[in-house]
Amino acid sequence: QVQLEESGGGLVQAGGSLRLSCAASGRTFSSVAMGWFRQAPGKEREFVAAINWSSAITNVADSVKGRFTISRDNTRNTLYLQMNSLKPDDTAVYYCAADANFVRLQRGVVGYWGQGTQVTVSS
Repeated sequence: QVQLEESGGGLVQAGGSLRLSCAASGRTFSSVAMGWFRQAPGKEREFVAAINWSSAITNVADSVKGRFTISRDNTRNTLYLQMNSLKPDDTAVYYCAADANFVRLQRGVVGYWGQGTQVTVSS
């Protein structure tokens, strides 16, 4: 069982930065793949980034490549998403996700979801 809680969202101007955090509880954090998804108003939830259990493998969506970085600290049971050069199109609710399977997680087949944190980028 893994429980996830996101933080770090807020309002930022275009070109600014934010760092999202996802605190996880449960003894299995260090053994699961983690990721970030987002959902903008009127749109479907979409994949943003994923990282495997050891941080050896990461993947980010083309729409955020070069601007967003995913990382994790297994000693702190925490997942991060560093977001730079933010654009108004990045406005969405951002969700933390966890699953035993790295490939499956990226397809949106997720065992555990957080409640989400709002990110709003003004132009």
